[in-house]
Amino acid sequence: MSTSRPVLGVIIGNRDFFPDKLVAEARADLVALFAELGVDAVMLDPAETKLGGVETHTDARKCAELFRRHRDRISGVLVCLPNFGDEKGVADTLKLAGLNVPVLVQGYPDDLDRLDVIRRRDAFCGKISVCNNLRQAGIAYTLTAKHVVHPMDASFKADLRAFIAVARVVQGLRKVRIGAVGARPGAFNTVRYSEKILERHGISVTTVDLSEILGAAAKIGEKDARLVAKTDEIRAYANASAVPPAKLLQMARLGLVLDDFVAAHHLDATAIQCWTSVQANHGCNVCTSMSMMSENFLPSACEVDVTGVLTMYAMQLASSSPSALVDWNNNYGTDPDKCVLFHCGNWAKSFLPDIKILNAPILGSTLGVENTWGALDGRTPAAPLTFGRITTDDTAGRIRTYVGQGELTNDELRTFGNRAVARVPKLQKLMHHVCREGFEHHVVMNASHTAGILAEAFGRYLGWEVYHHEPAEQA
Repeated sequence: MSTSRPVLGVIIGNRDFFPDKLVAEARADLVALFAELGVDAVMLDPAETKLGGVETHTDARKCAELFRRHRDRISGVLVCLPNFGDEKGVADTLKLAGLNVPVLVQGYPDDLDRLDVIRRRDAFCGKISVCNNLRQAGIAYTLTAKHVVHPMDASFKADLRAFIAVARVVQGLRKVRIGAVGARPGAFNTVRYSEKILERHGISVTTVDLSEILGAAAKIGEKDARLVAKTDEIRAYANASAVPPAKLLQMARLGLVLDDFVAAHHLDATAIQCWTSVQANHGCNVCTSMSMMSENFLPSACEVDVTGVLTMYAMQLASSSPSALVDWNNNYGTDPDKCVLFHCGNWAKSFLPDIKILNAPILGSTLGVENTWGALDGRTPAAPLTFGRITTDDTAGRIRTYVGQGELTNDELRTFGNRAVARVPKLQKLMHHVCREGFEHHVVMNASHTAGILAEAFGRYLGWEVYHHEPAEQA
């Protein structure tokens, strides 16, 4: 993940018959807030317009030109209303700038004891007018939890952090590059998707035949310095004491070639044909390499599930933490709100404090256990849970999604592979939606509570269909 500071464009709205000094105070508040939260601002200087606010069409043109000069840096725009603001000025700025980024609208609250002409704000009303103008102009925008709120209020700080994450998701998904390594397994019609629909939304897919990857891996000699280093990297990543040395080398060869493929094509994520050709023709599982990539914020999904890894990437952007592709796999006894999440497994190390590199018993039953070294074993402990899925609806020509939240628990679970117990309020309702709408059995999990961020990014800014399994529906 990028460690660079987020950059927001800032429009401070003003209206001529309200106190001008409120604009200067707002600017000072925002400078202090952005310094506290580690955010950089692109906003008018007080020397360019009156107090650096936007009040007239001329002000709007100056602000739009400033934004255009920094368009490659700006990921979102904050509209700040210290008073009623000029609704046309705000909308004109955004239309002229043409940034096509998320917009957050904030208005200051009035003080009941200061509703005189010296301190009166009326931003409560002005925010409605600004939003009305943005809606007329077809500009999408995000609202704060409180209709009016001071920038230094804890509620607004949470709003701003969430908005920055929304902007990060939108910006990232509009230019993501995914590598599809190999053909999907023949038995997995469930992971079909439309490259053309994804491309229409800025998501590109680079394909490679698995034979090219395996062929390149086979050519790496045992004395190759990079192979030795990769082997050491695997040992440092997870407990590999049970892995036969020859199998460890095969895993490292595969990891090196995948690293090279990702670097050569500037990929953000990969979806890999993880069985059965890898085991039959290379003699190991690719799970460890996939886990290492996911842990390093280059998510990798099983079974060439391209829209699955797209979901992993989206959740990673929202939370700034790794994601994992899992199966909605088993009921948890008779508890209607709990289930078992499982894969055989390639989850990022962040989910597996007891991580070990072993073999895959289920695949081994048909492919030979000796050919499945490289699968990970480990249990995910209690943590927050965000779950979700992106899919292409090919016949309708659109992208559909669902997101929600719950928790991972420490309930007893005696099995193997990568495993977790999840509690999701109204799980039965969610499963009805998943089945009724024809979603995949794969779902993505992230140890965060970021479903609202994803729903806002997917629905409001990317124009995707969203089912948000919200707590309000679960009462």
